[in-house]
Amino acid sequence: MDSHPLPEPGVCAAPAPAAADLAGQMLELDEDDDLEVFSKDATLTDCSSFNTSMPTSPASMINQYKFEEEPDAKDIFITVDNPESHVTAIETFITYRVSTKTTRSEFDSCEYEVRRRYQDFLWLKGKLEEANPTLIIHPLPEKFVMKGMVERFNEDFIETRRKGLHKFLNRIADHPILSFNEDFKVFLTAQAWELTSHKKQGPGFLSRMGDTVRAVAASVRGVKSRPEEFDTLNDYVEVFGQKMSVMDKIAQRVVKEQKEHLEEMKEYGPIYTLWSGSEEELGEPLTAVASCVDKCCREAEEHVNSLSENLVPVLHEYVLCAETLKVRRVVFNSYVDLLQEAKHFLCFNRMKDCD
Repeated sequence: MDSHPLPEPGVCAAPAPAAADLAGQMLELDEDDDLEVFSKDATLTDCSSFNTSMPTSPASMINQYKFEEEPDAKDIFITVDNPESHVTAIETFITYRVSTKTTRSEFDSCEYEVRRRYQDFLWLKGKLEEANPTLIIHPLPEKFVMKGMVERFNEDFIETRRKGLHKFLNRIADHPILSFNEDFKVFLTAQAWELTSHKKQGPGFLSRMGDTVRAVAASVRGVKSRPEEFDTLNDYVEVFGQKMSVMDKIAQRVVKEQKEHLEEMKEYGPIYTLWSGSEEELGEPLTAVASCVDKCCREAEEHVNSLSENLVPVLHEYVLCAETLKVRRVVFNSYVDLLQEAKHFLCFNRMKDCD
């Protein structure tokens, strides 16, 4: 297996693939594309078709919207580091230091330093999804650990989670819409007690509107005129998630087996060294074998570390992105159903007025 690092999760804006070719084009990925879906040309008043400029493939629906005046210089920098363990009478948990440097005028200061626990990141992700139901929010590392795989407070697990949280915040900071979210600003700047108070506030207008839209759309099931592109995108995401899940499991199994092989191989070097001391005639060849085994161990260890750092985390991130897409596509479909119903309603009223 090639140990070269994979690109970060994203989907390229490729030409429209046919349904039969989706599987073959599943891994054509580009590291610079964010997982966002926009449809800026959709109209409700056109009775002849839902949208004459609708994209014709799942790939073309990703990153369709381009901002004409994107800033060239990055104006917000975030670092997640320094994990600390906290033990209370009720629970034990880990907090991470979140350091922010920014030149944005809406911030009262240019530097902030707060501590956040994993639940705070979950809260932020939920608020971003409520306020931006048609955007794909970068996934967080998993909350739970598979039994028998690693301890919850194991140093390797904490470091893996820290890297995931760091990437999560920086993906948001680089986004032209999400980075200006008010809850994101509060997350970066508020002290612990201030954040707790902010969490207790009721849902905002966008959140209430999103709940209303989902409730109305849930009552309008079975819409037959949904754009074909959405069904094609659903199939694409389903197959993509399945294939990435299989690749993730294979990669983890390969790394596990290679680690076991490495541990066994490390035992042979000392054996050959001791053997060479007791065999005068074979001493030199046995010493050479021991040296060769040690060299193989070093190369194998470097290969395993490369797979563990560059392959397994990225594949698993693809799996998390696919799972996020599966969850969010339900919201997409609900909005499309609602838009279709609104279009039909407007068309009906227009025809009625003409009569």
